[in-house]
Amino acid sequence: MAVNSEARQKVFGTLLANALLRWETLVTLMVTAILFLFVRDVSLPFMEWQPWFWLVLGGLAETVLVASTLTDPEATEQALAEDFEREYDLRNIRNRVSRERLRDAFEYRRNMLKLADAARGAMRTRKRTLVGDINDWIAHMYNLANRIDFFESNERAARDLQDVPRKIAEVKRLIKNDKNELTRRDRMRQLEILQQQENTLKAGTHAIKRAEIHLESTLAALGTVYAQMSLLGTKDTGSTRGQRLSIEIKDEIDKLQDTIDAMDEVQFYSQRLNSDFLDALEQVDDIDPNELRQRQRLSTDDESEVDELAAAEEDGSQLQSQR
Repeated sequence: MAVNSEARQKVFGTLLANALLRWETLVTLMVTAILFLFVRDVSLPFMEWQPWFWLVLGGLAETVLVASTLTDPEATEQALAEDFEREYDLRNIRNRVSRERLRDAFEYRRNMLKLADAARGAMRTRKRTLVGDINDWIAHMYNLANRIDFFESNERAARDLQDVPRKIAEVKRLIKNDKNELTRRDRMRQLEILQQQENTLKAGTHAIKRAEIHLESTLAALGTVYAQMSLLGTKDTGSTRGQRLSIEIKDEIDKLQDTIDAMDEVQFYSQRLNSDFLDALEQVDDIDPNELRQRQRLSTDDESEVDELAAAEEDGSQLQSQR
């Protein structure tokens, strides 16, 4: 895999730091300092030697060393590998199982890099390309692990998992004992919202379990790809064997993305209904008995008015018939 200028720019800081921390840099600095301090009598036929010339020569030597590092394809590939692992820091993953799965995935990736480094010519390019695809694969695994962390750290959802079933049972009891049609209709709507919340909470729990299972299965698939990659030989450079590996990797990435999208959908639906859920929960706790009696009295008054109107109409009909 050819290392382009864009890749070098991406890891320029890492390359520069690696160049300055190389042992050759330390030797250059030490030799320059010794020559500057102790070697002053240098005879030149065309000019008088100055001690600060050693500093200039040392700076030029270090410049050549840094430039060679910045333009070295292998150094760039190594810097990209280091930068990748810093970007997807396992210390940010709280779930222990997810962190272990990712640690194993990174180990497979390092071994694949060794396989690519050991190869030569077109096969090395082919394996480096596969490692690039593996980077995308592990990035999706990392994103999925982040989703698991988010769902597990949602303390409100954890409380709701315990509270909502109790609220549902309470509303059902109130509906059963409520004889007023108005309040009964309100409670039915309240029950519907609470049941939607319960279904969403269960969907979130199931999504976490599916995500954990998917992380485990995709890690096994990654191990299979590593085994197949180790069997690639020079004759497989342009064969369908390498192409098939690329297709398998893409399929796994697509499956991971589908799982991530499913978890995002559950999260979005939960947030969209959250305000309704909170209102429903508050209604269960905040039903005022005086308000309930007032609504029942209003309902009774409405029924009385209807009866009075019916009676008036009946009296009017009787008087008209008597005439």
